[in-house]
Amino acid sequence: MNCHTGIDLYKRARNIIPGGTHLLSKRPEMFLPGQWPAYYSRSRGVEITDLDGNRFIDMSICGVGACILGYADPDVDAAVKSAIDNGTMSTLNCPEEVELAELLCELHPWADMVRFARGGGEAMSIAVRIARAATGRDRVAFCGYHGWHDWYLAANLADDGNLDGQLLPGLEPAGIPRCLRATAVPFNYNQPESLEAVVQEHDGKLAAIIMEPVRHSEPEDGFLRHVRETADKTGAVLIFDEVTSGWRMNTGGIHLSYGINPDMAVFAKGMSNGYPMAAITGIRPVMESAQKTFISSTYWTERIGPAAALAAIRKMRSHNVPEHLNRTGDCVRKAWRQAADEYGLRISIKGIPPLSILSFEYGKMSQEIHTLFTQEMLNRGFLSSKAFYATYAHREEHVNAYENAVIEVFKTIAGAIDKNSVHESLHGPAAHTGFKRLA
Repeated sequence: MNCHTGIDLYKRARNIIPGGTHLLSKRPEMFLPGQWPAYYSRSRGVEITDLDGNRFIDMSICGVGACILGYADPDVDAAVKSAIDNGTMSTLNCPEEVELAELLCELHPWADMVRFARGGGEAMSIAVRIARAATGRDRVAFCGYHGWHDWYLAANLADDGNLDGQLLPGLEPAGIPRCLRATAVPFNYNQPESLEAVVQEHDGKLAAIIMEPVRHSEPEDGFLRHVRETADKTGAVLIFDEVTSGWRMNTGGIHLSYGINPDMAVFAKGMSNGYPMAAITGIRPVMESAQKTFISSTYWTERIGPAAALAAIRKMRSHNVPEHLNRTGDCVRKAWRQAADEYGLRISIKGIPPLSILSFEYGKMSQEIHTLFTQEMLNRGFLSSKAFYATYAHREEHVNAYENAVIEVFKTIAGAIDKNSVHESLHGPAAHTGFKRLA
């Protein structure tokens, strides 16, 4: 296998693109420094071809979770090609945006209105702006990861003006005005007392309570209900960030599975299967506050995003895609467990089945073991890492081939651990750890 073309191109990129890529989660250093192919020439289904013609089966993050149906889905691409043929932008508005708004409200009967954007981070910023406009308040309580904008990274501005608090280690607050200190305050998932402490400290000042309803663990009994009741009691707008969790457990937001309705929910990523699209849904009294402020952008009115989203959502609905995603995720988790049991490896698995996270539990050595896993799987033709994001394009033959490779690689890892040769088995440095999400 030769990946030199992509590796050489990445070296060039680092000289002219700060950080080398435009998304932290796609930096080769996050997977396999000096070996990860970095760029692709073609992607279809779950198969990727790099710049040197090497073909890989993607059993990793699959477009960072954007391509729920798989790469280059023919039905979504056909809708996009039709949109292109009919013109993607004009002085007037595309009718697909009204159709998509109606579909989102149909899938989420609690919602009355919708605004659109084209990315998850900007959509979350829109939601925060609307919540602040609706309440006339500034402060936000949150848990989980919600993007890169100022309102969120303000949480990493410590009380001490000379030091930056690392509430999200690895996410630096440089460039964030210090006047935003204390406007974003974290609480911990499944810890209602943590939210209560925030409420008491910022009594009467909370504009919003923001959270991913589910991420790496299930909500404990009554937790989401407690958050909903706290929002009602304080007058804060409850915002569910469904940018990652949406569309995987059901056709819509994962909150529908728990029977707890927010005041606003934000979607992006998988709703349009690889084409830029995002939506902010909400109840009328809150959403109408968007008219009190200025939220506007030319490319939020283009046609490709809504056309792709309509096609993707309809296919997810008609083909019961979430059922396939969950079944596939369960099979991968079973493969991890069985191989670990066979070779006596200590692992843990987190997340919902379609978004499964594998961890080797070996303390300081764990990151090198993860890197060895990625290295050996790459040598067997798989893009593989700590995370597995299931897609509709993953078929039984992909999972079976992956399982066989995992068995081989877990055996190799167990041998390296026994011989204390994990570090020597790596062909380069260990993968970077990136930032840590709030629990």
